[in-house]
Amino acid sequence: MTPELTALALAALLQIGQIALMAVPANLELGRAKTLSPRDRPRLGGALEDQVSLRTARLYRAMNNHFESLILFAIATLTVTFADKANGLTAAACGLYLLARLLYIPAYAFGWVPWRSLFWALGLLCILILLVAALL
Repeated sequence: MTPELTALALAALLQIGQIALMAVPANLELGRAKTLSPRDRPRLGGALEDQVSLRTARLYRAMNNHFESLILFAIATLTVTFADKANGLTAAACGLYLLARLLYIPAYAFGWVPWRSLFWALGLLCILILLVAALL
């Protein structure tokens, strides 16, 4: 498997890890009655994100942000791979993307300003590098 596809698989595992990292405290804070329900806002008294602790809400937003980023990263890594444009630069960009996304989690959870935004921007830059490499 190429380094780019390995990074994509690791990014998907990171997403699963983020789901668990958010779900455990959310379930403890909200209780089973809410988390096992269909989660209709009127029945629950509002959005569940507004009913958890600040850190759990941040973990929820970080998880959702990675879903958004993962879509672009998957497109970029698959495009580089299928275009047969993978090289040292694209492998490094994938590794740096994973590092940025990994650091993004505690930066968001603990409110590290401006690090959260810088890690997010670094991840996006890595995706841009992959897409440009695929097109050249």
